[in-house]
Amino acid sequence: MPRIERLHADHAPALLAFERENRAYFAATIPDRGDTFFDRFDALLGERLDEQAAGLAHFHLVVDDDGTVLARVNLVDVAHGSADLGYRVAERAAGRGLATAAVQEVCALAASAYGLRLLRAAATTDNAASRKVLARAGFLVTGRTELNGRPALRFARELPAAGAVPAAGRSGRQESGSTAGLIGD
Repeated sequence: MPRIERLHADHAPALLAFERENRAYFAATIPDRGDTFFDRFDALLGERLDEQAAGLAHFHLVVDDDGTVLARVNLVDVAHGSADLGYRVAERAAGRGLATAAVQEVCALAASAYGLRLLRAAATTDNAASRKVLARAGFLVTGRTELNGRPALRFARELPAAGAVPAAGRSGRQESGSTAGLIGD
């Protein structure tokens, strides 16, 4: 059963495989990471782990029982109780509700474990699947923007304060690495 894990150095081989295997699929709807990302992967992963250790970001992977990475859900630019949410799902895992479940679970972690109160996101107007995920996860459209020269929408979601009663069906007590609320619940 897929589960969310907080990113750590041991994920490097599986994460790199995920990014390589899905590069063309991702590039169809979101900006390509470029060759430099793959050439400098180890150094970039180290930088992301340093950001996470400093509390500037929270990186999560959705992994299968065999350790295969199925998705990423990241909270970046953490400051003043808010963060930007980004996610990507492997082509082989798309269309099964994984993105929605993972984004919802990371939203719960953002409030309960990280003390965040507001999440922002963006999706290009031609990325209907991503816009649906955000809507299902409680994000509202807040305006228009551009992503790499493409028209996009901005989204935001307010989160409950730590200790507040969570939305129906959510325990609010999830820890990083939890499977509660993820696929199969």
